[in-house]
Amino acid sequence: MAKLDQALSYFHDRVSDCIKTGKNISVITHLDCDGITSGSIVTKSLIRSGAKCTVRTVNEFSKGVIEKMKNDSRQFHIITDLGGGFAKDIDAALDDDWIVVDHHQIPQEEFDNQKVINAWKYDVDGGKDVSAGGMAYLVSKALHKENTDLAWIAVVAALGDRQDQGEKKSFTGINLEIASTAKKNNQVEIDLDILLVGRETRPLPDALAFTSQPFIEGLTWNRDACLSLLNSSGIKLKEGSRWRVPAELTEDEKRTLLQTISKYISTKNASDILDELVGYTYTLSGEDKRSFLRDAREFSTMLNSCGRIRKAGVGIAICMGDRTKMLQEGENILVEYRTFLRTYMNTLSSERWRITDNGHYLMVNGEGLVPENMTGAVSSLLGGSQKNTGKIIILRTNGDEGTIKFSSRKSTGCKSEVNLGLLMRECAAKVSGVGGGHAAAAGARITKDKLDEFLDYLEQNVSRMQSSSVSE
Repeated sequence: MAKLDQALSYFHDRVSDCIKTGKNISVITHLDCDGITSGSIVTKSLIRSGAKCTVRTVNEFSKGVIEKMKNDSRQFHIITDLGGGFAKDIDAALDDDWIVVDHHQIPQEEFDNQKVINAWKYDVDGGKDVSAGGMAYLVSKALHKENTDLAWIAVVAALGDRQDQGEKKSFTGINLEIASTAKKNNQVEIDLDILLVGRETRPLPDALAFTSQPFIEGLTWNRDACLSLLNSSGIKLKEGSRWRVPAELTEDEKRTLLQTISKYISTKNASDILDELVGYTYTLSGEDKRSFLRDAREFSTMLNSCGRIRKAGVGIAICMGDRTKMLQEGENILVEYRTFLRTYMNTLSSERWRITDNGHYLMVNGEGLVPENMTGAVSSLLGGSQKNTGKIIILRTNGDEGTIKFSSRKSTGCKSEVNLGLLMRECAAKVSGVGGGHAAAAGARITKDKLDEFLDYLEQNVSRMQSSSVSE
């Protein structure tokens, strides 16, 4: 980890110099949960150190964003959860006045650029061992040791980025170290339990209905069906007039609930789905016991919803400590977000012409239905659906300025060795588009006139990567 330590020292020295000389610092970050948390962590640490700074979110990084940075009056720029593959362009526009803090896979040519502080450069798997929020925590801790109290935000970041990929939804690598720090700080309680949303705050029927990972056809977002299922289980749902919450279930009741859900699913993949419903929970001790923010996973969903509905500022304000007006706004946004997702998933389920099974992967046509800012959320839900178990999901929809936006995910139980980040980058590059991400989750953007050509490349390269992984 010597190289990582050197990178953290570089961040400390550059940023400390900016603060001492009174330079204005701009923090630019992605608008999803990992982006909002990483941007918030860095911004909070800068403010604590007396920096003059601002933070803003963007949907994706591009040469247009770089041009705006070049014309910005602020003298130094910190980019979080974005920027991979653009180092040469940023250098040309900003010289040395920038740093990228990220965890997405990057081209080899960026490994020697010290301004790129990226997990992969230090032999850390940015797809499962550390999020952008985790990298932001590391650089913030390097700036000042008091910033160890920001560990809980990095835990939310890792959950929002679906990096709880260890046994029973545990963390690995740096994520595990950060979660351990948060637990030691009495900020996070970690327990092995049934994974229903809002385990300490939501009535049982709501908790089951709001649970979308895994996405259970007929139950997810269908409170009436969930209530009927719970009634059939024989589990006591109320104490007097008060609804019980998941945390109040006995071990026997939890087993009964899982058995009841298993019978409802009744597919050959039921065991995979049930495995997704049991794992480690992360409860934020500092949040009010009546608040939905106590469940770190629900906190992460709320942050994603803020970004996807173009209200990322609300999420940033909440991460920075606002628990008044912004908190209520965040809860309202979460309700709206879930309503949108329910509509998209119901339509995709009824309009089967939108879905093509190409053997190696499932192509989903979301054009005219799914907004481009919601592609990641919808592809994740499709990947969590029991009927798509074991498949690669590739969702496309209309993008801005005559483009097509793609979002890809490996579904629950997918054993494919295909690296989606590499796949999307290679195929997009062949048609002058952009793409990238992680092995299990990635995206791309191309011009509409290149769609057929891109799909041909996609088919060829998925097949090639599948064959290569088998032969190895």
